[in-house]
Amino acid sequence: MKVRILLLIAITSLLCPQLQAQQFPYKNSTLPTEKRISDLLGRMTVEEKVGQLSKLLGWDMYSKNGKQVTISDKLRKAVKEQHIGLLWATLRADPWTQKTLLNGLSPVEAARATNAIQRYMVDSTRLGIPLLLSEEAPHGHMAIGATVFPTAIGQASTWNPRLIQDMASTIAMETYAVGGKNGYGPVLDLARDPRWSRTEETYGEDPYLIGQMGMAMIRGFQGKTLGQHDKIIGTLKHFVAYAAPDGGHNGESVSFGERSLRQYFLPPFEHAVKSGAGSVMTAYNSIDGIPCSANPWLLKDILRKDWGFSGFVVSDLLSISGLNGGHATAATAEEAASQSIHAGLDVDLSGTGYGPNLLKAVQQGLVEPAVLDTAVARVLRMKFNLGLFDRPYVDEKLVAQKVATVQNKMVARQVARESIVLLKNDQHMLPLSKSLKRIAVIGPNADNAYNQLGDYTAPQAEGKVQTLLTGIRAAVDKTTKIDYVKGCAIRDTSNSDIAAAVEAAKQADAVVLVLGGSSARDFKTSYQATGAANVDPNTVSDMESGEGFDRVSLDMMGDQIKLLKAIQATGKPIVLVTIMGRPLNLNWAADNVPAIVNAWYPGQEGGLAIADVLFGDYNPAGRLPISVPRSVGQLPVHYNHTKPKHHDYVEMSAKPLYAFGYGLSYSNFDYSNLKVNVKENGDDFLCTVSFDVANKGKMAGDEVAQLYVVDEVSSVVTPVMQLKRFERKNIAAGQTASYSFQLSKEDLKLWSASNSWKTEKGKFKFLVGAASDDIRLKGEMELTRDY
Repeated sequence: MKVRILLLIAITSLLCPQLQAQQFPYKNSTLPTEKRISDLLGRMTVEEKVGQLSKLLGWDMYSKNGKQVTISDKLRKAVKEQHIGLLWATLRADPWTQKTLLNGLSPVEAARATNAIQRYMVDSTRLGIPLLLSEEAPHGHMAIGATVFPTAIGQASTWNPRLIQDMASTIAMETYAVGGKNGYGPVLDLARDPRWSRTEETYGEDPYLIGQMGMAMIRGFQGKTLGQHDKIIGTLKHFVAYAAPDGGHNGESVSFGERSLRQYFLPPFEHAVKSGAGSVMTAYNSIDGIPCSANPWLLKDILRKDWGFSGFVVSDLLSISGLNGGHATAATAEEAASQSIHAGLDVDLSGTGYGPNLLKAVQQGLVEPAVLDTAVARVLRMKFNLGLFDRPYVDEKLVAQKVATVQNKMVARQVARESIVLLKNDQHMLPLSKSLKRIAVIGPNADNAYNQLGDYTAPQAEGKVQTLLTGIRAAVDKTTKIDYVKGCAIRDTSNSDIAAAVEAAKQADAVVLVLGGSSARDFKTSYQATGAANVDPNTVSDMESGEGFDRVSLDMMGDQIKLLKAIQATGKPIVLVTIMGRPLNLNWAADNVPAIVNAWYPGQEGGLAIADVLFGDYNPAGRLPISVPRSVGQLPVHYNHTKPKHHDYVEMSAKPLYAFGYGLSYSNFDYSNLKVNVKENGDDFLCTVSFDVANKGKMAGDEVAQLYVVDEVSSVVTPVMQLKRFERKNIAAGQTASYSFQLSKEDLKLWSASNSWKTEKGKFKFLVGAASDDIRLKGEMELTRDY
């Protein structure tokens, strides 16, 4: 009888593996997450645990044959040999991945691919653990068909966290719809050197502005609780101080002490972590001799102990291998794996830093089993919290309702509109009349779709991206004649036709000249193993920005200045529009061109948004999140440098050409009625700063009111001024709006000489205005004791 029962159980197990699996506690969705983690960990081999920490490159993990999408042999091999737990950029398409509109995946095909991958993991592996699929999503999901928004430097120029939260929600919905559960972003690097190639990916030079944008992105990505439909977790990049490398060299060392890190570079990450961020990525660089990917002070003391971070830490691509490579702090790959995991780095992006190396390190006693279990538990906890064990698949029928919808395009257009910064408008040249008889649209960025999208962008279908030429044609009267001449490329000087551009300008009533830069990758460019582009003197693409393309100068490249001067010499009214990923040298234009509009990389709807501004359908209110220098010799030139006040150089002013927070409008705004009220009680204080702003112009418009604080006397050196609050409000013509900001000890604290946080007693000056160099109102308060 006993034999029969055992035989029956065995047959049932063979016929109904899913029925058997349902009996496992980790498969029981009604149990607490920690019990499910404990049960699953107890069933895993060391090899399976190590595999859970490997995040492989994902774009080769599917096969496409016509309309059929299946898993690839490469996935089968990786699962069998490495027991992988995560994939990165499965749906990514660009010249580096060699995925095009032809061999890449449409949104519906993408959902089909991720479902096939998850089905294989659930049905064909011993424990049925689903993969966590991470996707690039800094300004839209980097996949074919997804909506492309302005890059981060443009997002920050909106000074509108509520709008950026809406944008992030849209990105999350599109990513979730096709199977992604983790979006890489926001990038919270504080940019101090625009020569650095990735400036476009940052929110600029100010820790408070970056923090507000980071929190907005996390709220939009993740929602209120992990595991919501249409929501994903964010990955904060790059921890930490990556955007201020010595010499502007991408990924190289930085020169900052602990006080600078705590006061400026760490706060944006802290705000986003405390908003619930699910993942953090380490930076390539070292700090004070310790690589970020093997830095327990950063990953354990700061991130987990001080801030209470409960998610998982992931390396940047190949950064663990960099410990026994470029950084040379480890003699072997096993030592590198040991250094990283003991420092608190959980997941290896590449699968080559951990993988066999981590397994050997465990077997050799270089990694304790408890350390391995802790890292694995963090990954499993996130998978459970995201609902991957209970809902591993997406509904392919819903993809069209969520990706690239009309509503999503409207959000992209609004972000682009609000990101546009009006730098100059002499004699009210703008807005232009829609009934001009003839307009010349000239320049390498006037009708180049990829040049306005920025780095980390997938291939785009013909006609999807609205260039400025398209936008102008849509905005003006049918009777207006539009003449388009490219004139020159961004870098290549072999095919310039400045004469044709000049002739078009001479025939026009006004000229819109579109210059700047480009982060557009092409299939001629070669790439490093990390995905960064190689600078090749023998290949002259338009690309002069984007990961890997650091600059020694900020001058516009190629024949662009030659074109600008030739067009200006015609005497025709010129509007210069800059489309670019970093601040470029605008000195000559500022002196000689009547109107300048900066659009950064405005995304797929950018051309329509710029045209809205040029012809007065939208009143610009973007503000610079980063200073525009006069010369690289000024760098760093950020507004919130530490005291004392800068003095001028022999050759020029020490001030930037355009300062942080600067931006014009078609309306004029008056500030008045500043009131400061302070109440000290208990262990804190509450300071309310209020004032009025009146629109004295003839158009409704947004005004971005900014509050800066000066700590007049302090125990350590503090900034000459520091942004503490801002708000963007729409004010009707002739109307007045009231602004009110509240500050507490948290806002005025400093890392004291005794290496602790303290808000010190004394006087604080309040500066209220429209930019860091356009202060309209001044006030002060005095604290009677330390907090």
